[in-house]
Amino acid sequence: MTDVRVVVADDQVLVRGSFRLLIDHTPGLVCVGEAGTGREAVEVVRRERPDVVLMDIRMPDMDGIEATREICQGFPRVETQVLVLTTFDLKEYVLGALRAGAQGFLMKEALPDELIAGIRHVAAGGRLLGPTAQERLIDAYVEMPERQVVPLPHITGREREVLLLVARGLSNDQIAADLGVSMSTVKTHINRLLAKFDGRDRSHLVIAAYEGGLR
Repeated sequence: MTDVRVVVADDQVLVRGSFRLLIDHTPGLVCVGEAGTGREAVEVVRRERPDVVLMDIRMPDMDGIEATREICQGFPRVETQVLVLTTFDLKEYVLGALRAGAQGFLMKEALPDELIAGIRHVAAGGRLLGPTAQERLIDAYVEMPERQVVPLPHITGREREVLLLVARGLSNDQIAADLGVSMSTVKTHINRLLAKFDGRDRSHLVIAAYEGGLR
């Protein structure tokens, strides 16, 4: 199997060095570049075309969210996934990173095994949200000002109920119990919602509810 090629973007030299050491000593992973600013991250990705970028948010010249947007939306022929790593778990960062196209969001305090698993997961096309990031999405939904409303695609009354419960953080089991339906019915509704919102996972549904003004 081909090694997963990783670029590390962080403005702290010691942090970059630690991540690079971990990556290069993990079978199946290889660090192919480093960047100390968001602008450098974009340039390294354009040159190296890695599988994954570990992206810090607070960097000079261009922050990690803008760099993520340029990488994910500006290079249509570069299939690079972005895994955001930060010490700041602000809901604005979580929402901003996901909207920009990031595949994952983890805190820097994650254990080495969690980080390695996260890299492999997003490299394979999966999405990853650490527990804190999921909490921030829920917080953003709960605290949403009434004025932040965008049109929703057509959804049925039942789909609206399911979307609302997903946004409130309920699991499939809890949604089934709350609505008095089967697990398979809940999964069917969630799959239909994902298709209508062109989403890959529950985080997209939380954002859709947040932006659509559901309460």
